[in-house]
Amino acid sequence: MIALLLVTTGAGAQQPEHGHGGHARAPELYDNQFNHNHYYYQRGLVVPAVPGRPYVVAHGGEHFYYSGGVWYAPRGPSFVVVGPPVGVFVPVLPPFYTTVWFGGVPYYYANNTYYVYGGEQGYEVVEAPGDPSAAIAGPQGPEYPGAPPPAANGPPPEGEDLFIYPQNGQSPDQQATDRYECHKWAASQSGFDPTQAGGGVAPDQTVAKGADYRRAMRACLEGRGYSVR
Repeated sequence: MIALLLVTTGAGAQQPEHGHGGHARAPELYDNQFNHNHYYYQRGLVVPAVPGRPYVVAHGGEHFYYSGGVWYAPRGPSFVVVGPPVGVFVPVLPPFYTTVWFGGVPYYYANNTYYVYGGEQGYEVVEAPGDPSAAIAGPQGPEYPGAPPPAANGPPPEGEDLFIYPQNGQSPDQQATDRYECHKWAASQSGFDPTQAGGGVAPDQTVAKGADYRRAMRACLEGRGYSVR
């Protein structure tokens, strides 16, 4: 079991942490903003190793490690849980996120952090876009890890009806990576991008191009060891 050392109390603490039956879940915090309702390690927590298969992100001359919606920075031989720097890009959203709209634009929220879609670079960490009370809540995360997020000023993206089962026991992080890479490939093959309003195609092409996208997604995911229905 990984030993944990709490060195500071995170500024984003929202309430005492309790698991089932009232047992404390320290050093985790419960994020209930926008009914997100997930536990995350407290910022300031020091761990000997980053769990999972983290993405290593360089920003501002520093390196950060991103895994499961939690951000880490090196501290000597260990790592400390931190807030991500504004302006950094990541290739995939956290495995669990909540979609909220501010001014007709979708933002993806997890662990006191907001992300916006930034095109080819992936998803950008941004400042809080406004008063949380002004947000319009959306879906509580993807239907499955790595599902395309909703398009700005549009309906949920085509392809949300795909149900994915990891036949080879792929981790949530690996599922998110595979889904994102297959999405990019399917969009390039079909010319249809569900993260854009209307798929980025003419209205009379939406149905046909959307079907092409889903077929490409299915072929890519099945080639990576998933059952797709």
